[in-house]
Amino acid sequence: MSVSETPQAQAPAKARFKFPFWAQIVTGLVLGVLFGWLAKSQDVSWLKTTLEQIGDIFVQLLKLAVAPLVFFAILVSITNLRKVNNAARLASRTLLWFMITSLIAVGIGLAIGLLTNPGAGTGLTPQDGKLPKHQGSWIDFLTGIVPTDVITPFTELNVLQIVFMAAVAGIAALQLGSKAQPVLSLAESVLELLQKALWWVIRLAPIGTVGLIGTAIATYGWDLIGKYATFTADVYIGSALVMFGVYPLLLATVAKVNPIQFFKGAWPAIQLAFVSRSSVGTMPVTQKVTERLGVPKEYASFAVPFGATTKMDGCAAIYPALAAIFIAQIFDVQLGIKEYVLIAFVSVVGSAATAGLTGATVMLTLTLSTLGLPLEGVGLLMAIDPILDMMRTATNVAGQAVVPVIVSAREGILDKEAYATASSSPLEERSEERAEAPVPVAA
Repeated sequence: MSVSETPQAQAPAKARFKFPFWAQIVTGLVLGVLFGWLAKSQDVSWLKTTLEQIGDIFVQLLKLAVAPLVFFAILVSITNLRKVNNAARLASRTLLWFMITSLIAVGIGLAIGLLTNPGAGTGLTPQDGKLPKHQGSWIDFLTGIVPTDVITPFTELNVLQIVFMAAVAGIAALQLGSKAQPVLSLAESVLELLQKALWWVIRLAPIGTVGLIGTAIATYGWDLIGKYATFTADVYIGSALVMFGVYPLLLATVAKVNPIQFFKGAWPAIQLAFVSRSSVGTMPVTQKVTERLGVPKEYASFAVPFGATTKMDGCAAIYPALAAIFIAQIFDVQLGIKEYVLIAFVSVVGSAATAGLTGATVMLTLTLSTLGLPLEGVGLLMAIDPILDMMRTATNVAGQAVVPVIVSAREGILDKEAYATASSSPLEERSEERAEAPVPVAA
């Protein structure tokens, strides 16, 4: 009897010493701030260099998988729609809610900008700006969708062109039917392989956090944040209002589910997005938490990759709205109703230009060029961009999980029981399964 009870008695003791992934991320944040402050205040050059290298390696590992991950995720997601009833209806409803939430987000960004005047009193002048390396225009956006060859989009990481090729391949596979099955089986296997490899990279997120946060603090310090205090606060407040105000309201009134439970289930993806600043890099985690929230896997495998490349409430709605007002005030350009409508239009239609990568420069230049504002204004915001990008990306990913939940709930395909019990980090899934497995009992 004593032999059979020993393993069961030891199991709870092991669980006590478990260090949750969210706690690892928080620890990384604290250490990053501490090391960054130390490198800045004490002028420790080797520490700053080390932090930069750690952060760069982590981001490079994420980017390494971006091109093939996007291609195979979009390809498989489109073909998976054949397994879902009313696939066309689900796809159209998903796109509709992407647009609705983007409009709400850009409205909040404009309202906050008009109330706070973020460009006033900064001491910045037009001479402080400079032209960005990468610019966006409607001509480039439209002509840039179709690649000139199949290799360059992958080598230059042009995600929009990769999405186009994947969509064409997916639709063609649906038309071919059973003849395309060998290719689809290969694509599914490659996608699983890529997600497994990216999962290992995500495991390194706490270490990457130390480097990324530390570099931001060591490079820019608190002085720069103070100089852009109003604009920084506007971006964070606007993103917080969308993430913790608009999304919960939609979940409670439209989806009729508990908003707190959503954040309980989706938090692992949101916190990883905050650290990595990459919607595409966070995509496997976003899809996992979305499925845990009761969204059918076949639909989630379409909605999440689609959202990771086009659904950008932070980068493509709140941020360009605030940035346009900020830059217009610095350059003493008056904006009217027509310009505000144009900002909303660009936010809804052009959000795919952000492509789920770190930064939103292309989207911002697209907005500025549409409004006729000087592109040099982008240079005013580049220094503060990494700090802003954390909150923007977290908002993006939260929206990418919210919309599938809303659509699933309205279409009656949401697993309410799974939603009500969703919790913990996806990185701990295997540990949980091992913990729940029956303990062998000696005869």
